[in-house]
Amino acid sequence: MQIKGHAAVVTGGASGLGQATARALAEAGARVTVLDLNEDGARATASDIDGLGLACDVTSAESVGDALRRATEAHGPARMCVNCAGIVAGGRVVGKDGTPHDLDVFSRVITINLIGTFNVMSQAAAAMVGLPNLDPDEPERGVIINTASIAATEGQVGQVAYAASKGGVAALTLPAARDLARSGVRVACIAPGLFLTPMMEGLSQDIYDNLIQKTLHPHRMGRPEEFGRMVRALIENPMMNGSVTRLDGALRLEPR
Repeated sequence: MQIKGHAAVVTGGASGLGQATARALAEAGARVTVLDLNEDGARATASDIDGLGLACDVTSAESVGDALRRATEAHGPARMCVNCAGIVAGGRVVGKDGTPHDLDVFSRVITINLIGTFNVMSQAAAAMVGLPNLDPDEPERGVIINTASIAATEGQVGQVAYAASKGGVAALTLPAARDLARSGVRVACIAPGLFLTPMMEGLSQDIYDNLIQKTLHPHRMGRPEEFGRMVRALIENPMMNGSVTRLDGALRLEPR
């Protein structure tokens, strides 16, 4: 799909991978709406790319529906939707003190990372399937890209909630692509490794250095703009459908 001239929606766009994605799509000529629970952050990103920034709670059907409606009014129907909104929370199944994992914490991670992704994806897809076909030779109406993590298959000690949420995002990729295939809407997923985002910036130097030691080539953390470039590549390549693409520099997570 050609990016230039079409509308795009990016969740989690106030910072990190979402912000880099919004910039990458805008640079490619898309009209971008940035969605984030942090409305000021969404607007700040949008102002840098001549886009639209809106507050949106991805866990709320009403909030997502209203944001997509306002995005359509401003930029026209979105042909591209990229889900980057997500959180990290640590905790073992049974803690060192013998207490079970906090169920509220586990539920919150699943609700935001997995249910929130599905909520935005399903509503964006519902709008895409009714759009005119862009390609006279084969159906092409839209592209949805979700964000998982290499933790989906290599979750470390203390990552049970995060790994479960991202495993769900990865697992829904193929069935969602199959569901939407006859309508000409593609669904793909990126599973990033270690990227230098606000989630990582709060780490101590010792933990940061230890993570870098696990990387191979390039021997560093990924840069958010490299994630944005992968989003562009998936959108522009019509054969990228139903797959989870690792973006990790050959990193494989150890148990801890």
